[in-house]
Amino acid sequence: MTRNIDGALSFPVSVKRLPQKGLTVKIEADERERIALRDFHELQDVTSFKADLQIVPWKKDGIRVRGVVKARIVQSCVVTSDPVDAVVNAEVDTLFVPENSKLARLPLDENGELIISADGPDIPETFSGDTLDAGAIAEEFFELAIDPYPRKEGVSDTPIEVVFGDDETAEKPVSPFAGLEDWKQKP
Repeated sequence: MTRNIDGALSFPVSVKRLPQKGLTVKIEADERERIALRDFHELQDVTSFKADLQIVPWKKDGIRVRGVVKARIVQSCVVTSDPVDAVVNAEVDTLFVPENSKLARLPLDENGELIISADGPDIPETFSGDTLDAGAIAEEFFELAIDPYPRKEGVSDTPIEVVFGDDETAEKPVSPFAGLEDWKQKP
């Protein structure tokens, strides 16, 4: 695996002559790659990263990638900045087709308008050439499974309420329009 500008992992897999039963790819990040994952995804630490992927032919010239990505990470609590241990367990199931494939085109209705169904299947992603980057695919699902707002255990989910001006004796700020009150046009 090598450093990739689009992410921390790169594990190219040739899909030109993919066996009918598919190909199993197992990725286990070493220390250098875990440091790259940590830095790229702005985490405190990545203590382990493993991906088990099955890459199989799909339809005429498409590729289906299924599997699981498992990792142990340390994030910063969004409230206290204390370390928060987390486990990433992401299921991978995605389709790829060559960029010139008809299957990559978005469906249109009879008026030529784009049809998108939130409940329907995603359209396949495209790739060029005859390789897929299994490392980048695993890293994408890893990133999607990371909690964007981690909280340390015991930290309240409710925000702290701050109220200004309830105290009658408190000094109230001067309105920026207070000076205009005395300035009136005379008829």
